[in-house]
Order: sequence, then C-alpha cells, then structure tokens
Amino acid sequence: MDFAATTVDDVRAVVVDVPRQARDLLDAHDDGAWRVVGADGSWSAAEYLCHLRDVYAVFTIRLHRARTEDDPPLEPMFNDLRARRFDYAHADLGPAVDQLAAHVGGFLAELDRVDEDGWGRVVHRYPGERRSALWLARQAAHEGRHHLRDIAARLDAGT
Repeated sequence: MDFAATTVDDVRAVVVDVPRQARDLLDAHDDGAWRVVGADGSWSAAEYLCHLRDVYAVFTIRLHRARTEDDPPLEPMFNDLRARRFDYAHADLGPAVDQLAAHVGGFLAELDRVDEDGWGRVVHRYPGERRSALWLARQAAHEGRHHLRDIAARLDAGT
C-alpha cells in the first residue's frame, strides 16, 4: 500500500469492504480450518479475525482522540494478551464477523467526523514519535488488507 498516495476516500473504500471479505472467508472454510495454529506457533485464522475486529475498535478510539485531544498518547493494543485472555482461538466466528462489521461501521463514522483541518492533528505511541490522523486512517486500511491476507493464508495452509 502506498501510504503517501492513499486518500481518505481510498481508506473508506478499503475499510468498508473488510467485513464482506471476512464473511466470504468464513463461508468458504469449515470451522476446523479456522482453528489451525501456524507451524511456528503463530495465530490461527480465528485469532487473526478477532484481532482484526479489535483493530477497528482501537483505531476508532485512536482517531477520535486525534480529533478531540492535543497530541494524545495512544495505548498499545496488547495483541497477544487480548488473544490469550479473551480466548480468540475458540471464538464463535459468526458473531466475531458481525462485531467486525459493527466496529468497521464505527470507524467509518469517526472517519467522517474528521474535517479537512483535522487530518494533520497528531498523536504518539512512543517518545518522540508523531503520527497524524491521516496516518491513522491509512494504517487502519493497511491493517484490514494485511490481516485479511493473514487469515486467507492461514486458512489455505490449514486445508
């Protein structure tokens, strides 16, 4: 993904399609394929799906904070902790895709609230780091594409 060339409209087009693509993958593979862990111990497709759902909840909050606060510090997602504590490996996948769709809807609603002057507002995760609201939007689109590919690759490897 070419971040510099990615517009807000591009972000919207990528993100709006994420739940449909996830649903298509769900419909195309049996439950067992979703539970296969990578040979290297990496996440199963089920775990990646739940992470993807969480990405849009977290990025909604991050974008909101960028829009409403001055240079807010962004907390980490704690991906592996979430996967363990919330037992992503055994998640009910239909509702997880439904929740993904709801989180994407919330993200898109927040995206629509950012005005033209708001895209340059900054946030940070690490000392000395500065990321813009536009970077957050672009990163959310990248995460959708990236993790859908992770899911598809894991499903293909498990069948």
